[in-house]
Formats: sequence, structure tokens, C-alpha cells
Amino acid sequence: MSSFLRPAAGQVPDQALGSEGRSDSGQPLEPPAQYRPVTAQFAIAPPVSVVIPAMNEAENLPYVFKTLPSWIHEVVLVDGNSTDDTVKVARELWPSVKVVGQRGKGKGDALITGFAACTGEIIVMVDADGSADGNEIVSYVSALVGGADFAKGSRFANGGGTDDMTPVRKLGNRVLCSLVNQKFGARYTDLCYGYNAFWKRVLDDIALDCAGFEVETLMNIRVVKAV
Repeated sequence: MSSFLRPAAGQVPDQALGSEGRSDSGQPLEPPAQYRPVTAQFAIAPPVSVVIPAMNEAENLPYVFKTLPSWIHEVVLVDGNSTDDTVKVARELWPSVKVVGQRGKGKGDALITGFAACTGEIIVMVDADGSADGNEIVSYVSALVGGADFAKGSRFANGGGTDDMTPVRKLGNRVLCSLVNQKFGARYTDLCYGYNAFWKRVLDDIALDCAGFEVETLMNIRVVKAV
């Protein structure tokens, strides 16, 4: 299989790679410095920031961090005034982690705080409870550099799953999705899942202004309205 760098939209690599990453002269080439190798066939130019809102999640963070890919640009941990060793554990697991203290309350407030601290062009939201697999970040990033503005995860799409949804919560999600889909012409299957990715530039269009756990639903509604 040929090994090519896949530039982001509007980007042109300094030197195109031929079969098996070699130049026309047959000499092996290293990826240009501005690219981050993701897989053997895929490299990206835009830096990726991962935002993790956390409060008293010291026990779960090892499950979160062990799946994060090494090629991401930065991890931003938003600490919601934890009383356990959340911050200490995060720094032990990822020494370069950027810890941001949350001044307000609520998940929405934490995410807004984390987004403001990001320096990457792509932002990935990851919950601190260990429910998301960081190995899937490559799929989100691939969708974005392929032309999408927003990539949304779902526990109820093909290949998805969850172990912590009661029948009542599943019913509630189904009813909420049905209402939003009918009103806004969307096709959502999971409005309250916190595993999403987007270009940082779309934050102005999303214009988040809520502090609580309704943040994912609000974000999804504003995304579909902006299309």
C-alpha cells in the first residue's frame, strides 16, 4: 500500500511522498515538520486540543489518558475544584497537561473555560468518566480534515454502545432526539453524549452560553441550525 501524507483542506505539502514514503530519487523521506503522523497513511497539519472537564475523577483518569494518542497537540484539563487527587493524577499521567481551574459551576461552564484555553485548531471533547475511547479520536479528526466542521459521537449509532444507560434514560434520549429532529430537520441518535470534535473557528457560530449539563444538547441544536 502506498504511503502518502494527507494534507488538510487548503494545505499543500512541501514535498509529495511517493510509494512507501520515498521521493522520486528513491530516498526515504521524513514527514515535513508541520505534519503530525497519525497512522502510516495519514498525517495532519492542524494541531489538535483535547478538553477534559473533570471534578473528583482521580480514579477514572487512568482509563481516560491511557487511550489518548501521543500525536495530539495538547490536553486541557478543566478542574472543577476537585477535592481528590484529580490534578495530581492528571499531571502524573500526562506531564504536559494544561490544567485550568474552573471559576464557575457546571459542565457547560467547564467546557467553555476549556475551549478558551485551547491553542489547537481542532478541539475534541472527552468526558473524564472513562466512557470514551481516545483511540477513536483519529476518526473524528479524519472527518474534520476531510471537510466536516463538526463531528459528533453517538452511543446508539452502528458500532456504538453503553453500559450505563437505564431504560428510563434511553427512553428520554429517544424522545428528546425525536423532538429535536422533527423541529430542526436533524437525524440525531444521541443528544447528550460528550464525545465530539470541531474546528475551533466554529465556536463563534455555536455561541455557547449555558453552564449546565444541557450543553451538549444546546451545542447540537446550534450546529444543525448553522448548517
